[in-house]
Amino acid sequence: MTMPFGYVSPEQAMKDRADFARKNVAKGRPLVAVVYEGGVLLAAENPSRTLHKISEIYDRIAFAGVGKYNEFDSLRTAGVRIADLKGYQYSREDVDARSLANAYAQHLGQIFTHEMKPLEVEILVAEVGLEVGTDQLFHILYDGTVVDEQRFTVLGGDADTISDRIKAAYTEAMALGPAVRAAVGALAGPDRQISPSELEVAVLDRGNGRRAFRRLDPPELTTLLST
Repeated sequence: MTMPFGYVSPEQAMKDRADFARKNVAKGRPLVAVVYEGGVLLAAENPSRTLHKISEIYDRIAFAGVGKYNEFDSLRTAGVRIADLKGYQYSREDVDARSLANAYAQHLGQIFTHEMKPLEVEILVAEVGLEVGTDQLFHILYDGTVVDEQRFTVLGGDADTISDRIKAAYTEAMALGPAVRAAVGALAGPDRQISPSELEVAVLDRGNGRRAFRRLDPPELTTLLST
């Protein structure tokens, strides 16, 4: 059978889109999320004070993204709207990370399959539970694949190397200070240091009341890194 001019098989088209998205996501600076005793820590190398990679979505839920900023920030905005609407229609307790992760996965999967260009992003939806051991991390890839992580996860470029560093430093029920040092050490690697002013770090703090999200400012980071 003669193929029409310009024909590309579905398998090749999917591979090309995946390669395109993976390559561009890997160009961005990575991001780490770690479950610690008091909740979930999220850390990224980000010198900007206004263009955040890590944000609050709802009471006990945070969003983080790497890759193309305008694309993952649009996803963040959509997530806030979904969460607000569900919380208004039902109750605040009905808003959870799993349903948000599923909504993101469907959206990313639709774009990856049907649009010419996939979104150049990886995102994370994290939720702190009321008790230790109930925290949730959903890592969502550019094609809509959802990975349910347990203790930590790494988004963006050089993820395998950074995951190995986190794995070596991670201990169960670690306190906030060791968790910050493990995350920042993994991002920096053995040959350099990242100053607190170049970091964006936030926590979902189990003991912070209804709104668990809290940013760590440079003075607090300096204290935690030097303890």
